[in-house]
This record gives sequence, structure tokens and C-alpha cells, in this order.
Amino acid sequence: MDAKIPAMAEKTLFEKICDKEIPASIVHEDDLCVCFRDISPQAPVHLLLVPRKPIVRIGLAEAGDQSLLGHLLLTAGQVARQEGFAESGYRVVINNGRDAGEAVPHLHLHILAGRPLEWPPG
Repeated sequence: MDAKIPAMAEKTLFEKICDKEIPASIVHEDDLCVCFRDISPQAPVHLLLVPRKPIVRIGLAEAGDQSLLGHLLLTAGQVARQEGFAESGYRVVINNGRDAGEAVPHLHLHILAGRPLEWPPG
């Protein structure tokens, strides 16, 4: 079985958002990824940056995903500048597995901003 595709043949929530089957407040999209506002924000700004390619989690990404992963990080910076919080600061979080808080089996980056963020996190 391909490690990038969930065992279920059903699309993930994020695939449905990328395919516009479920509405979302999209702030950026290109041929490789979609960035939208989280419906349950954990900060004044909470965006989710999702690759269109369904990689289950960062720990299952492969060498062939290297340019996509780089694109996601560069896009996070682009979105921060576009949305006006790059100068004040932001945090990029990737959860990997249940104990890390992963809720959707589709790699995604959380972009958090709009208030001072504590360290260490939760």
C-alpha cells in the first residue's frame, strides 16, 4: 500500500476543501497547495496550509516530496507577508501522529499569529 494514501478510499476533509467540495475561507491557492482559515482558531490568526497531494503526515513524506515541502514553507512566508503579520511574527506547526494532536490524516501546516505565542507550547 502506498504510504501517502490513507487506507480508506474516501477523500480526506482537506482533499474535499482543495477540490472545492467543502467551502473554506481561502487566503491563497496555487497548483501545489491551498491555504485557508481554520474554523476552530487557536490564535487570532490561524491558517491551515495544505498540499493538494495527499501525504498522510510529515513522517511519511519521501525524498520525492522535497520540492513540495520546500514550496509549503516558502508559501507560509508569502502568506504571512500577504496577510500582514510577517513583521510581528508567526509560528508554523506541523503535527505528526495522534500524540502530537494530528486530527486529519493529511499533512498540513498550522500558521499561527496575531498575539504573543508562549514557549514551550501546550
